[in-house]
Amino acid sequence: QLVESGGRLVQAGGSLRISCAASGRSLRNAALGWIRQAQGKDREIIASIRWSGGATYYADSVKGRFTISKDTATNTVSLQMNGLKPEDTAIYYCAAGYGIIISSMPSVSQYNYWGQGTQVTVSS
Repeated sequence: QLVESGGRLVQAGGSLRISCAASGRSLRNAALGWIRQAQGKDREIIASIRWSGGATYYADSVKGRFTISKDTATNTVSLQMNGLKPEDTAIYYCAAGYGIIISSMPSVSQYNYWGQGTQVTVSS
């Protein structure tokens, strides 16, 4: 089970941290990702992290502004978002998948387990 939290309204240029608490299945061979979907657009994977080892992937659209991290003690993955832009407005989903190679650009279809999503709205 994946449960996201932290989404809210924030002004452009601001920062926000969203988190995802994972429970149930072992994460040992998993990759956790943040996938967002803006209204009228396809889902986009923006960041992912391997639970073992910590290798990360970032989409070009967020590279340098967003940071994904994990806390193995609490089974939580977080996304620190800085320099937010109105185009970052979307529902942000936490998702998990197994057998994902982080060094290659992962695809949304590789993530089999999803949270319910949390809304992030950036006002201009």
